[in-house]
Amino acid sequence: MALRLGFDIDGVLADFRAAFEAIARGGASIDTSPDPEDDEATEPLASREVRRVWSTVQRTSNWWTCLAAYEPAQIARLYSLSRGLRWEVVFMTRRPESSGDPVQFQTQWWLESHGFYLPAVVTVPGSRGDLANALRLDMVVDDQLHNCVDVVSGSPAKAILLLRDSGARALRDHAMSRGIGVVSTLREALDVLERAQHVLTERRGRLNRLIDWFQSGPDDSLPLKPRSPRPEPQE
Repeated sequence: MALRLGFDIDGVLADFRAAFEAIARGGASIDTSPDPEDDEATEPLASREVRRVWSTVQRTSNWWTCLAAYEPAQIARLYSLSRGLRWEVVFMTRRPESSGDPVQFQTQWWLESHGFYLPAVVTVPGSRGDLANALRLDMVVDDQLHNCVDVVSGSPAKAILLLRDSGARALRDHAMSRGIGVVSTLREALDVLERAQHVLTERRGRLNRLIDWFQSGPDDSLPLKPRSPRPEPQE
């Protein structure tokens, strides 16, 4: 049984917060390397300031392609795992429009530039639980607790909260009390998913061996990188 997985983008893969705060501080360009000693980065923004930043985002051509990745190597690793373990991966986002290409294409372009080829991106502003249920997902990785609660409440899917703030113990405890797994990095989340795949495979027993009867023999899979030339079919 291959896993069907959902991944949020901002806060899980992309460092949206640093880019957003760079605009709030008046930077002409997007500086996605936050300064830990910059106190202004942690101060809450007033509503008027938030509206100004979003207005800038909407006017900036292809703004969503400029965000830095938290863990670039892990995005490429996710692609390799999805190919090797036959995972079906869907990326979910509520990103609003910006100037330039559609948000979906910007997000796909960004994912490919970090090593995840031909990504399936769904831009839906509604309930994550409804989406997980409609897509029949097994697990969802998100950085917002309310999205994780929505997933476990509105679908059979499990949720993993990616909580990068190591000091948010109350949030961690609350999530775990709801049956939501908590990790601090994307790497850790992928480790958990690999173990979950192993457990599912081991529990299948004879069914797992039964599938071997339907193997096609030689490896006839497509190239790891879809932009590579496709191999000639074997007779």
